[in-house]
Amino acid sequence: MNKLKLFFIALAAFALTACSPKADPAMTKSDAHAGMSITHYTDTTELFVEFQKLVKGEQTAFAAHTTLIIPAGFQAVTTGKMTVVLSGGGQPEERAEGGMSATPGIFRIVITPQFTGKRHLTFQLLSAKANVTHDLGEIEVYANRRAANAVAHESATAGNIGFSKEQQWKISFANMPVVEQVLHESLTASATIKPRAGGEAVISAPGVGLLRAGSTGFPQIGMPVKVGQVLAYFSPRLGGETDAAMLELAVKRSSIEAEEANQALIRMEGLFKAEAIPEKKLRETRTRAHLAAAELDAAQHRLNTYSGGNGGIPLKSPINGTVVAVGGAAGAAVADGQMLVHIADLDKLWLEVRIPESDLGRFTQPSGAFFRLEGEEQARVLEVDRNTRLIAFGGLVDKDSRTVPAIFEFDNTKGRLRAGMNLRVGIYAGRTEKVLAVPASAVIDDNGMAVVYVQKEGESFERRVIEPGIKEGDWVGIRSGVAAGERVVSKGAFQVRLAATSPATLGHGHAH
Repeated sequence: MNKLKLFFIALAAFALTACSPKADPAMTKSDAHAGMSITHYTDTTELFVEFQKLVKGEQTAFAAHTTLIIPAGFQAVTTGKMTVVLSGGGQPEERAEGGMSATPGIFRIVITPQFTGKRHLTFQLLSAKANVTHDLGEIEVYANRRAANAVAHESATAGNIGFSKEQQWKISFANMPVVEQVLHESLTASATIKPRAGGEAVISAPGVGLLRAGSTGFPQIGMPVKVGQVLAYFSPRLGGETDAAMLELAVKRSSIEAEEANQALIRMEGLFKAEAIPEKKLRETRTRAHLAAAELDAAQHRLNTYSGGNGGIPLKSPINGTVVAVGGAAGAAVADGQMLVHIADLDKLWLEVRIPESDLGRFTQPSGAFFRLEGEEQARVLEVDRNTRLIAFGGLVDKDSRTVPAIFEFDNTKGRLRAGMNLRVGIYAGRTEKVLAVPASAVIDDNGMAVVYVQKEGESFERRVIEPGIKEGDWVGIRSGVAAGERVVSKGAFQVRLAATSPATLGHGHAH
């Protein structure tokens, strides 16, 4: 039998028990005759320390398992030093310092107490990632080993599932205290992300013809555009026997006629000044000159419309937005009414949720929604009057889908959402409830029962059957099964379950 197995047999023989000191709900302590273990939390670190009861004049070795609490999970502290301090009781302060053991995350410190009685036990961590103090409260230093072994505290039995710190550090693991929260009642429904009203435009071909690129090139998907920006030019197909040569001839003819009308106007103005003609004659000549100039402009415009380069009917963007679809290419022939460019404003979108007719009785007024994209850890939460606006809550049930739409407008700040996405979302029904809550990731379906794993001590867990209640986003309300302040496994619950059902599968992984 190797040392590792002997260690676990010894731990089982200790029959560790736990109690929660009233002064510090962040700490649990076990005491079984000579062996002790304490688990203590700060905002940034978890300390799980194992040691023998302290006896005056005897060396006591502490195995201080130190975990850094970060958003991504719990990770072993791998650098730095740990100082153990015994103080109070009217006696001088005693200190001992230790460094990292061969196992990353475990500091080893040895102290030989010189005074008996009640002493205050403190662990001070100094590392690159955290400088913290774990205040473990009062502890007894006994006069001899017999006196230490004679004292045993009555306390509740610790959890019967062993999952070592070394195992926890190897996986995505975290725990979190059960807290009281106000949750919103919600139900699951289908939804689609759409451009908001006035935030979408489709440019279609005004007739049969050819497309030509604008000065900035032909539109491409993903290209941002501004209102009034020319995206392309449309050259209509020539009708009848009209061709480019006929259009050029029309321009030259109109140019000659306009020049002759202008010369005639100059002559008439001179005669009018000499009082050789009446004013009516001058007005008629001036009108003919204006008409000739207008005909020249029209002929030139027709020629430009059918010519190359930037000639043609300009196709302009009616909104600011992003090109989301293109239905043609430069030089391509297009049909009348063909979609050429689809533009959408993706900065502000609509979430249209389709609420089943059978669930309408649960609603007062939709107050928001939440959803998670594939690959995202956190749900996106939309709350009315905070980061979203309720645009509409339909009053007519669709005859085909038997649903009623609820539409929310929100800012697409990170730009990851796209118009046309289909989602499964949770929509808030408007009712709230103040309940004990845990992260949804903490709840495991175990043969049809909702189960969480409570961390009684650093390496000791307990399976609890719970009654889940209201759910909101990443949180689940708990009606029974846990108490406020208890810490549940929020990441890695499946591995703890595996350790409970088949300990050999994960291995011990404990190196003390």
